[in-house]
Amino acid sequence: MSAQHSFANLFIGLDVETPLLNGERRRYINFDNAASTPPLKKVQDAVNDFMLYYSSVHRGTGFKSQLATHIYEEAREITMRFVGADPKTHTCIYGKNTTEAINKLARRFPFTAQRDVVLTSGMEHHSNDLPWRQATTTVHIRLTPDGQLDEADFDAKLAEYGSRVALVAISGASNVTGYLNPVHRLAEKAHAVGAQIAVDCAQLAPHRKIDMRAMDDPAHLDFVAISAHKMYAPLGTGALIGRRDMFEQGDPDQVGGGTVAIVTLGDVVWAGPPDRDEAGSPNTVGAVALAAAICQLEAVGMDKVAGHEADLTEYALNRLASVPGFHPYGDTDPQNSAHRLGVLPFNLEGRSHFWVAAVLGHEFGIGVRNGCFCAHPYILHLLGLSAEEAHTVRENILAENKREMPGLVRVSFGLYNTTEEVDALADALDQIARGKFYGDYRQDIASGEFHPVGWKPNFKEYFSF
Repeated sequence: MSAQHSFANLFIGLDVETPLLNGERRRYINFDNAASTPPLKKVQDAVNDFMLYYSSVHRGTGFKSQLATHIYEEAREITMRFVGADPKTHTCIYGKNTTEAINKLARRFPFTAQRDVVLTSGMEHHSNDLPWRQATTTVHIRLTPDGQLDEADFDAKLAEYGSRVALVAISGASNVTGYLNPVHRLAEKAHAVGAQIAVDCAQLAPHRKIDMRAMDDPAHLDFVAISAHKMYAPLGTGALIGRRDMFEQGDPDQVGGGTVAIVTLGDVVWAGPPDRDEAGSPNTVGAVALAAAICQLEAVGMDKVAGHEADLTEYALNRLASVPGFHPYGDTDPQNSAHRLGVLPFNLEGRSHFWVAAVLGHEFGIGVRNGCFCAHPYILHLLGLSAEEAHTVRENILAENKREMPGLVRVSFGLYNTTEEVDALADALDQIARGKFYGDYRQDIASGEFHPVGWKPNFKEYFSF
């Protein structure tokens, strides 16, 4: 299995030991990669090397400023190449993350009275749903019972709204179930009715090759958004890559330094893209980190990245199936592992997802995530809650009571994870399912989280200013 091949030597921080409730220390196992990823060594090295020459970018006459500008723009070219964008027809706008990128697109997209509908889906991260709701009429595509996009309903809604559809906004891969959406097929259908397509690639980019394709290809992607912190470069950068012709028009959503060609007391002429949409001093170090991560991923090969993850996912689904009361969601067939991401949501029968996650962390040194993963409608759908049950959940949350809040535990793989770590997870869950835990836990009603009674790690032992 390629999952036996270790890529751990490419990363920093993987050998760090963390405290357990019983006083021991254990090497930390991170299965929370769908949220954020640890840094690559190449990222740390690139940032450290660049710091010697760090300076302001654009318009500076000194050597350091000119070098920093050159590196910043080279990072932009690397980012565009990574997603198959053409600098002649596309632009790359840097920002904080995918959330900011999608919000920018929602504010900048030229909706009209005639084209005022965005089609999105019920599986979206809130970041690819809420910005569209604020911007214009948003219509949600139905899902199948197991949580996949219902493409028949997509076709029906595309036909129903027809020329009103301005944009299809869809995730390239789900951060909850790891489902991959057929974005190029959806793009071709969207373009056939005169609409465009924007793909949230936050979850997709670290795991699969992205190709926006040429603008004359009916299946091209008009816009994609990515986040560096999910790509092993946690220094606060994201990117919106999209059609240059759109960003050549309209006012920027944020104004100030760097966005203008000329300003008088009575007039403003905006700069061209991407400067028009990068107000203020940019996160140059973050761009360096993202470019370094991209170069390392490309050196490994995205086909090998995908192969490693597919083998690891297949192994995990087989291994975890023997855990008593283990209930996975989404695609549970190990044979389909090559056609989805390594994101495994589950519950243990009779156990709170809050509690299971707490015990994994405090007693086994395994980091996972639990809850609704910024995709509340999707989780309610996967759990099969009725409208009445969903209303009760809403009322309890408004009353600051999350004791019974529905949710899942999520395991998500990174390039560095191994089958040995999966074995450790399976053994831990087996013990938890069989009642073999030693902590006394109490639940915080407002947050729903469980904490061991009378114990809290001394974080200053590990980091302090």
